[in-house]
Amino acid sequence: PRKPPVDNRQSSSRWSKVGRMDTSPPQTLARLGGVATWAELREHQSARALRRALREGVLVKGARGRYHGPEVAEHRVVAHAFTATVSHLSAAQHHGWKVKAAPDLPQVTVPRHRKMSKELRARADIHFADLGPSDHKSGVTTKVRTVVDCARSLSFDAALAVADSALRGGVSLAALTKAAAEVRGPGAVRVRRVIGAADARAANPFESVLRALAIEVGFEGLVPQLQIADTGIFAVVDLGDPVRRVVLEADSFAHHGQRQGLRRDCRRYTEFAILKWSVLRFSHEDVMFEQDWTRWALGAWLAQDGGLAVPDPPRLAA
Repeated sequence: PRKPPVDNRQSSSRWSKVGRMDTSPPQTLARLGGVATWAELREHQSARALRRALREGVLVKGARGRYHGPEVAEHRVVAHAFTATVSHLSAAQHHGWKVKAAPDLPQVTVPRHRKMSKELRARADIHFADLGPSDHKSGVTTKVRTVVDCARSLSFDAALAVADSALRGGVSLAALTKAAAEVRGPGAVRVRRVIGAADARAANPFESVLRALAIEVGFEGLVPQLQIADTGIFAVVDLGDPVRRVVLEADSFAHHGQRQGLRRDCRRYTEFAILKWSVLRFSHEDVMFEQDWTRWALGAWLAQDGGLAVPDPPRLAA
């Protein structure tokens, strides 16, 4: 008897592309840092889903062929309505940079000692500073000022993601280093730490945050996008230390979810093991949302490598 037809369709949301990340275009955009090219979005979503998102206004085409959410423009509207300057993460997104997480409210800067209305306090995340003429342009803090503001006020991992993205976007490291040296007052040490660690080679916020966590637990000498040319192997890894012979990989489902990718990765990591390289692989969820565990894993490897006792892992919520 004839066999019944096989249904190869996969359960997914109406937005998702079969065989890829089961998320909507806005969720995919958030995972990619809040700003993405069409090619980056297409790694996770079908063209049909993306065109629908554009029609419905949940995805917006910005300058230089980059796509972002509608909130980027909304933040400028709020700032203009209250005579404030778009700053911090809102300014970073305006400049087209990827961020660890988009702000829930528009982030704006107003002059010190200005009296704030209840309406603005409810509609924006307000920072107080007296900006000079060179600190802002057309209602938005300049690129260098934006990096400095984020480095001063954000956590190290979130600030490093902004600084790395700024460098990828063409901001001069020399300009950032000069600005960091001139910062005074609260947060000056934080600014210099972030800019001192910034590296344009980090591919995305996922890798930037992983590197930040590694630095926090004591890793030194990590190189973003390290090229490894060893006996019988050539590979480019997300983060690597050629002295300790350790690799840190920020693993994305989009690059490992297909059969061909699985086979390639199996060979890749087997070859690393044969050649005495340690490989630590981290998911997006663990790096972004289970950072205590990620810090423990990184610190445990360092302890083991140094001949010390491995600490107990943290208790995680079920």
